[in-house]
Amino acid sequence: MNISNSVAEKAKRIKLLILDVDGVLTDNRLFYNDEGVETKTFYTRDGHGMVMLQKSDVEIAIITGRKSQLVTNRMRDLKVKHVFQGVPDKLPTFMQLVDDLGLKMDEIAYVGDDILDLPILLRIGFSVAPSDADQEVKPRVDFVSQYEGGRGCVREVCEIIMRSQGSWQKHMDFYLRDL
Repeated sequence: MNISNSVAEKAKRIKLLILDVDGVLTDNRLFYNDEGVETKTFYTRDGHGMVMLQKSDVEIAIITGRKSQLVTNRMRDLKVKHVFQGVPDKLPTFMQLVDDLGLKMDEIAYVGDDILDLPILLRIGFSVAPSDADQEVKPRVDFVSQYEGGRGCVREVCEIIMRSQGSWQKHMDFYLRDL
């Protein structure tokens, strides 16, 4: 993985990664069956990156405009403690979370894909957008992933943070043990 020194320096300070859902953890599509039941698709490598990042002592939070039991279930599976759904104006929730956790802005990373994410993306230490993010968002962030939302963007960000903080190798050692 080849990242710039400025990205690595920003990622080194991160204690909290905040993620949007639609367009970041999913591919931005919603599926409804004939009964109106909504489904989404989550990329399992993104989820595993989130698990490893939490084991590396970086907390994860979700702030999303929509509300979905699917998100509740997935975040419970991934043991994400801070989940805020149905938040059309994300900034007040973000500010309260930062205050509750006692963090500085440069200790926070955020991945967002649309203009409603800009109020947070422009305030934090490490801002990221998926490769298919809105054209108003991409020029305003620190890093644009090579991956689309719901297709590896979150995993890439998790790896950047872990590599920058020196915790990536412990995960590799675990998976390569006894070889």
